[in-house]
Amino acid sequence: MSATEEAKKVEAESPTVDPENAENKEDNSSEDDTDNKVVLSDEPKSIIMGIIAQLRKGADLHRVTLPTFVLEPRSMTERITDFLRHPDILIKTMIIGIFPLILLIVKYFLSGWHIMPKGVKKPYNPVLGEIFRCRFKHPDGSEAFYICEQTSHHPPMSSFFYSVPQHGIKINGELKPKAKFLGNSAATIMQGTHSVYLTKFDETYLIPMPNVYARGILIGTMFMEYGDTVTIKCPKNDLSASIEFKTKGFFGGGYNNISGKIYKGKEVLYQLSGKWSSVMYIRKPKDKEKTPFIDIRNEELTPLIVEPNNKQEEFEARRLWEEVTAGLTKKGLDYATEKKTAIEDNQRLLVKKRADEGIEWKPRFFVPSDDGIHTYISPLDK
Repeated sequence: MSATEEAKKVEAESPTVDPENAENKEDNSSEDDTDNKVVLSDEPKSIIMGIIAQLRKGADLHRVTLPTFVLEPRSMTERITDFLRHPDILIKTMIIGIFPLILLIVKYFLSGWHIMPKGVKKPYNPVLGEIFRCRFKHPDGSEAFYICEQTSHHPPMSSFFYSVPQHGIKINGELKPKAKFLGNSAATIMQGTHSVYLTKFDETYLIPMPNVYARGILIGTMFMEYGDTVTIKCPKNDLSASIEFKTKGFFGGGYNNISGKIYKGKEVLYQLSGKWSSVMYIRKPKDKEKTPFIDIRNEELTPLIVEPNNKQEEFEARRLWEEVTAGLTKKGLDYATEKKTAIEDNQRLLVKKRADEGIEWKPRFFVPSDDGIHTYISPLDK
């Protein structure tokens, strides 16, 4: 299929909005090591303590109703776009053809972690069938299209697709977060993976996600950090990358640190170090000096172009959660809690109605594939 044909297919299910009139709600990036820390006052702290008192270590938090004040005013279906806000990195790969390609894939992967809310905030849990759609316009005139659908609620799974047809970039993925209580911390185990397919080179890179930890929920200052070792692989060649998101030690260490290695087979080609919130460095094993790999503070965010809420479908994320967001940002937490409860109650009614009528719910935009990742299908294919 040509790039033009694919563009038409994807655009058929993507909003067509003038960027100047789009409702772009940007998030602030975290440049300082302590930007995402917050100290809770006594009342919200006591609410969290009351919830935790009913849990045991290792308990699954997915079915626990969290207080509204911990919510970030956007859905997980939208938050996934944070990893796609620096598309110029991938576009350079296709135009210039820098080799080995895995260098640019690693740079793309490391570019999306600095976008986070202040303190410990959790995006809305998407309802079954919820979607989020947006477009991106790039300086070279090319466009990207993104769609995410909540393809499962128990357990939660968000399936997403991103495409830059003019440059032959396709990303299919799914996120399956599983939250656990760990004592003074809560962990979101980020199961699932996404594939980056570069049509020009016929190469696919498989990329999992690191885990997310909320620290200090019982004692101390609350903050979020990433922790895990992520392995990026390309099945077609012998190249891989191992990236460690380092958690801060109890008695020492810093925040937001990463280290990593890029391999050809078992041979180490490059070593990585630095902070995902600012500057990361690269060097060859025999080199004494390291050079800047990416300074995320100098990278511009590509804005989302999103259909205005009043033109969205009923289960599009911003329209669905509009009143909850209004409560969090303007009308107060009681209002947000009331509207959030109404959405959840309506979902229970819909589940019961389908069960009573013997209707099996199926995703609208995604189907399971052989590699285990739900694949996007345009309605034009049906």
